[in-house]
Amino acid sequence: MRFHLPARRIAGPALGLALAATIAACSSSSSPATASPSSVAPTSSAASSPATGSSATASSPGQAASGNAKAQITSNWEAFFNGQTSAAKKIALLENGQKFASVINAQAGSGLAGSAGAKVTAVVVNSPTKATVSYDITLSGATALPNQTGTAVYQNGTWKVGDVSFCQLLKLENAGTAPSVCSG
Repeated sequence: MRFHLPARRIAGPALGLALAATIAACSSSSSPATASPSSVAPTSSAASSPATGSSATASSPGQAASGNAKAQITSNWEAFFNGQTSAAKKIALLENGQKFASVINAQAGSGLAGSAGAKVTAVVVNSPTKATVSYDITLSGATALPNQTGTAVYQNGTWKVGDVSFCQLLKLENAGTAPSVCSG
């Protein structure tokens, strides 16, 4: 049985990090969002702070496929996973976010989640309404869960975290079982 010990040593911390990432995605703090709904993301994601809650939007799918789509996706993805972003803002940045409102609100305020975040490492715009996002989950600025891949979708004029990507993290948090909201 010694060959199972290394697997358990690796699987335990990895599951814990996935749990922390999901809590971060679902949590909120009392920090207010500082941007209005009409805010537009800066042209460089480096100039944007995910904690500001900026909501990058584009006026059409054609514009979304342009060069600034990557900056908008990066800004919104990092804001969604930032532990300082309000639950209301997270709901707005998630595909079909209202469907997940109870999940996001139920986990709001977790202490660990306040230090969590995501760092987007690459964005590939696959179509005017879909993109592949490579990212790392961070805790206190340090990479905790590297090399994750998710999908961003263009919905109602905004690039959002795809609900399939969010459900994958929820499934990790719940030991392989996704909540019922993910199957609908």
